[in-house]
Order: sequence, then structure tokens, then C-alpha cells
Amino acid sequence: MAKYEKEVKELLKLIGGKENISAVSHCMTRMRFVLADESKADTKAIEKISCVKGTFTQAGQYQVIIGNDVADFYNEFTENAGIEGVSKEAAKQAAKGNQNFIQRLMSNLGEIFAPIIPALICGGLVLGFRNVIDGIYFFENGTKTIVDLYPFWAGLDEFLWLIGEAVFHLLPVGIVWSITKKMGTTQILGIVLGLTLVSSQLLNGFQVANTPADEIPYWDFGAFHVDMIGYQGQVIAAMMAGFVLVYLEKFFRKICPSVISMIVVPFCSLVPAVFIAHVVVGPIGWKIGNAIADVVYAGLTSDFRFVFAAVFGLLYAPVVMTGLHHMTNAIDSQLVSTVGGTILWPMIALSNIAQGSSVLAMSVLQRKNSRAQQINVPALISCYLGVTEPALFGVNLKYGFPLICGMIGSAVAAVISVGFGVQAISIGVGGLPGILSIYPQYYVIFGTAILTAVVLPFVLTYLAGKRKLSKEEIFGEESVEDVAEASPSVTENSETKEETETKELKAVLTGRVIPLEEVPDDVFSQKIMGDGVAIEPESNVVVAPADAEVMVVMADSGHACGLKFDNDMEMIIHVGIDTVAMKGDGFEVLVSQGDRVSTGTPLIRFDKEKIKAAGYPATTMVIITGEGKTKEIQYFDNMNAVAGETTIAKYI
Repeated sequence: MAKYEKEVKELLKLIGGKENISAVSHCMTRMRFVLADESKADTKAIEKISCVKGTFTQAGQYQVIIGNDVADFYNEFTENAGIEGVSKEAAKQAAKGNQNFIQRLMSNLGEIFAPIIPALICGGLVLGFRNVIDGIYFFENGTKTIVDLYPFWAGLDEFLWLIGEAVFHLLPVGIVWSITKKMGTTQILGIVLGLTLVSSQLLNGFQVANTPADEIPYWDFGAFHVDMIGYQGQVIAAMMAGFVLVYLEKFFRKICPSVISMIVVPFCSLVPAVFIAHVVVGPIGWKIGNAIADVVYAGLTSDFRFVFAAVFGLLYAPVVMTGLHHMTNAIDSQLVSTVGGTILWPMIALSNIAQGSSVLAMSVLQRKNSRAQQINVPALISCYLGVTEPALFGVNLKYGFPLICGMIGSAVAAVISVGFGVQAISIGVGGLPGILSIYPQYYVIFGTAILTAVVLPFVLTYLAGKRKLSKEEIFGEESVEDVAEASPSVTENSETKEETETKELKAVLTGRVIPLEEVPDDVFSQKIMGDGVAIEPESNVVVAPADAEVMVVMADSGHACGLKFDNDMEMIIHVGIDTVAMKGDGFEVLVSQGDRVSTGTPLIRFDKEKIKAAGYPATTMVIITGEGKTKEIQYFDNMNAVAGETTIAKYI
């Protein structure tokens, strides 16, 4: 009898049968399904299957988390179901079939904005800090700012504008670069095109509205002339220009002989793209962007603004779960460019806070449930800092009522914010730090909205949780009675002392050890697979962290392996994010399943440059997937480590 025969039959039935599976693949820990109809999958029943650690839906894929034995499970599943598995990349392509036009559009928009979000966050913090020092009149009876009084702060204020200008005025450069990166064309051409949109030779886009028409410079082409205006802060125009360049390059790359493509393709792509950007799509994109901003601004300042705010605040969290929220980045940026601020962004920050407050209530309710707290606490922190996905998928959506309570709190807070016209000077800073992006004159009212977004969802979630949560959900899988029964046995056997020697796990790579929450993959960062740490590698050979047995290796892809220690504790070492798609290129497995290894034994060799060139992070996760007989584990992060020498965890 196969090891997982019962479980694979259960999963096949609960997932909707063979006819509901469009494609299936696996990585180191997860089964990845593309389902014809995801509603047919009975998620609650699937999560009760003995070997299933959880489920997760992302980018059109229904993922079932199995753990170290996923390869064996996958083989038995495909054989039992009579389905031929496909590669992870093929599954991702198939998953796009589950998305309608709007979802694909929003997904692409999200992929464009994702690489530039760190810059937006940094720029937002910089502008927020400048807000405090040059916009709040603390001194001399409220008539002067700290910048007015002290040369140092005045100089710092001017200096920091270097970053603010680079991020928000020169935003088109980042947008066009990101488009070329996503579409697989030449990124430096995208950067050059972006620079031509914000060149110092042009009239700054922010000055166009205040410049008389007869004073706007222009290029004279004889039969016609083109205004020499820049597109600083413009989003739609930059996106349209970027796609013009992409499709021109793809066209010329296709028809041009390879022997001359290096010369012909860049020239024939870039020059027409720049001309079309300034003559056609730039002016069109400018008008479209301004029209969208005007409509949204009119809605946020009209007599119906309270209704608009309530609906937006209520629905923003569910919209985040669909990926459609990325559109707001473009609208916010356009509002900042057009009217000098955005009323939309403060509501987004408040929604972050409200969902985080629901998680806070769940954390209080489940304070004795250590398993739940492993998800609650990181999700709470990330939510209050502006990243809601871990909270939404890991906690609030799972239980249902915390999501609803957070939505209600967000709606009320949004009405307060919009009702008093709260505006942000920039975007990128969400959650509690979002107050730094608010114009100083709105600090008090926005603070009131924040207080509402904290208190109301917390109270509602706490009261609902007291009624809805079961004893097992509050205290964990062991009920109070189970714990009570277990306690005497400890007393009875207290004379027989078990080994309590503290043991150590060494770093598997040389590099920077970071908290698992910072890993850009929700299954790892939410600790769905288990707790641990991650390492940003400087070396290229993964070594064993302690004496262990090699339980599993991904022989085809070479990107991961599983270890089992003497106390039955199990670990997965996973090199990179989504590197299974590289199909082993750049990876070399140095051990075999069943091998006995000791601390420092080389396990995997990898090529960081190939991983980088393929577009994947090389971040390496060290995850404890099964605690075995371990009583307590303590992890160490935020430090530099040396492979095989630095302690990253201690356990008893």
C-alpha cells in the first residue's frame, strides 16, 4: 500500500475531482493546483487531512502545503489521479486562465508597481519627515518651524529633497524601467526613455498649469510643433510610453537579423518611442491621468463624499485580496501630481490599521495558543506597518469575523478622514507610520481616525471572538482537559529526568540573517510551513547546521533539501524564492537522500549570479517544519553569520 494512498484519494475528492484540475505541479513544500472552479474545493475539509499543513491561494493557484514529503505525495497523487504533472512555470501560465481581463490587467499593473514600491515608501518617509520639520510651527508662539530657526535643519530639509524629487518627480523613469523589466525587453532603453520624459531641457510638468500658453517652449518641425513639456509625476503617460517602447523593440527584434540586431534594434526602438511619447501618447496619457484624478477628487470633495468614503473604507481590504488595489497607486500618484495631495491614501493607511487591530484582538483572544500566535504576531506587526496580506490571508479571512470587523472600523475611520478633508502629501507610507505622509494641519483629525481604526475593530473582533471561537481555537489543539490530564503524568515521572541539553543550529550560509517575516513569499513569511530564519547569502555553498540525516533532496531542481535531527526535529533549507522554475540551472546537489551529515557538511552549491539573472531573490529560508521531541527553540536574527560557525538557533 502506498504511503499516502488514503490522503491522496481524500484530496482528489475534496478538490473537486480530476475534471476540476487544469494543471498540477509542486515545489519543495507545496502542491500547486490550477483549478477549473476553485469554489468546488472544500478548503476546511482539505485542511483536516492528516498530512496537510494548510492551504493558500495566490495568483490563480490553489496551493496545498504538505511539507518535506511533498515529492512523494505529488508522485502518488498524479499516479492515483491519472494526471500528468507540469512544471511550476507551466502551472503559473495555466493559472492566468483563471483570471478575467480585469484581473489580468490588475495583476500586470501590480507587477509594474511592485519593484518601485520600496522607493515610494522611502520617498514617502522622507517627505513625511520634511513635513514635520518645515510644516509644523512649533516655535515662537506658533509662527516658526525648526527649519526657520536652525541652519542645520534648513540644510537637511533641502538635502532630503534630493530623494523626494528623485522618487516622485522622476517617477516616470522607474515606471518605464519596471515595464521593460516585466516584459523582458532592454531595461536600459526603458531608463533612457524615462529620462527623456523628465529631462531638464523640458518645462517641468508641475509648472505647466501656471505657465501661460504662449510661454511654453516647443520644438518646431516646420509643418507642426510639439510642446517641450516634462511628465514629472505622471503615471498614465509614462506607462503608455513604456509599452510603446516594449512593443517596438519586440517587433524589430523579431524581424531584424541577429548579426545586426545589436545596432538596429535599440535605435529603431528608442528613437520612434521617444517621438511617439512626446507627440502622441504623452499628451493623451496626461489628459487621461488628469481626468481620472479629477473624477476621484470630485467624488472625495462632493456632498456624497461620506458615502464614497464609507464604501471605499469598507471594501478596500477585500479588494486587496483580489489584487485590484494596485490601481490606487496610479490614482494616488496622479492626485499628488494634479492637486498637490491625495485624500485617497489616508483611507488606505486607515484600512491597514483597522485590519491590524482585528488581528490584535485575535492575538489577545488566542494568547495561550502558541501555534496561532506564530501567525498572529508577525501579521499584526506587518499590518500596522502597512502590509496587510499576511493578516488578511493568515488570520482575518481564515476566521471570517475579524475581516468583517476590520472592514467596519475602516469604513467609520474613512468617513472621519474624508469628512474633514484629510490629505497626504505623498504615498508609500501606510499603517501607523502613514501619519508622517499627512499634511500637518490634519494631524489631530487623522489621529482621531487612527484611534477609531484601532479601537472599533479591536472591540468588535474581541466581542465576536468570545462567542464564535471554539476552545481549541483559543487554546490550541490541546483543550484545557487534555492539558489537565497531561499534567499529572509529568509529576508522576518527575523522578525520571529527560535529557535537557541545549543544542545549537549553525548558519547554513555566510550572510545576513533576517527575520522570516521579511521574506517576500507569504507562505514563508506567515510561517505557514513553520518558524525559522532566512539568510541573504554572501557565500554559495549551503552547509548542514548540525548533525542530521538527509531526508529529501530536490534532485531535479537542486534548490532545496530536508534534514532530520536525532530528536526527530525536521528542517527544510530552501535556496531562493521560486527558484524551482530554474529547473536545476545554477544548482548542484552535493548529498543524497539517506546520507548522514555533520555540522558544516556541504549540501548544495548554487550560482548567485544565475539566480539574479533569472530574476529571483537568493534569500535562503531555514524552516523547522516538525519539532519532533524539541521542547523549546530560540532563533537569532538581524546579524551577520558565518556558515557552519555562527549560531542561528538553540533548542532543547
